[in-house]
Amino acid sequence: MPDRAALITGASSGIGLAIARALGGDGYGLTVSARRPEKLAEAAATLEADGLEVQSVPANMANEEDVQNLVNQHRERFGRLDVLVNNAGVGIGGSIEGYETKKLDMQLDVNLRSVYLTTRDCIPMLKEAGAEHGKALVVNTASIAGKTGQPWLAAYSATKAGVVGLTQAMHGELGTSGVQVTAFCPGFVATPMTDWVEGQVAKEDMIQPEDIAEAVRFLLRTSGNCIVPEIQFIRPGDVNGAP
Repeated sequence: MPDRAALITGASSGIGLAIARALGGDGYGLTVSARRPEKLAEAAATLEADGLEVQSVPANMANEEDVQNLVNQHRERFGRLDVLVNNAGVGIGGSIEGYETKKLDMQLDVNLRSVYLTTRDCIPMLKEAGAEHGKALVVNTASIAGKTGQPWLAAYSATKAGVVGLTQAMHGELGTSGVQVTAFCPGFVATPMTDWVEGQVAKEDMIQPEDIAEAVRFLLRTSGNCIVPEIQFIRPGDVNGAP
């Protein structure tokens, strides 16, 4: 059984998969989750091919029962949780005027509500790890759009701003229990989620998923007296970044 374990949502590609690969390479047992079982299985197979210990648990993060099952399966497999990465997210563009309620609700459920629910259910394990070694970690993937609201991405911006606020509240509640909570606020990252903007910004000119993964490693190397509430990732020349 590994000495450390991590649970990562939205891990079938992009940021989540890069973080899983980095932590697995550092000896963490991994539970990876995503909505589409086939794509998740493919991602898990690439991790296993690298010799990493991983279980894959498909989950629709908008469904509370799926969230509970995910946390329970992680607990049953590894019995501990040292790093939680709330990375599942969805962005649906459009003007506020005439925006469909179901698109708003989907983003509220996946981007914000699931972060709350997953963390809530993981807190007992995180506190145990924090008491043991003083450095359990929660990473919540927000966005630079949560720092500066983006037109035509109003719902997405609002949910990511909510993630930043939720992260701050989590820090206030958990920081003295050896649990660090950090919000990641990146601009354009070279993932499938940014395919829509590739005509304007080439993938090679975007922030790379491995950049985000290295930030997780940095947080795990700092002392328990060093709390980093938020990290913004922007491209060269950007002032306010881009979502």
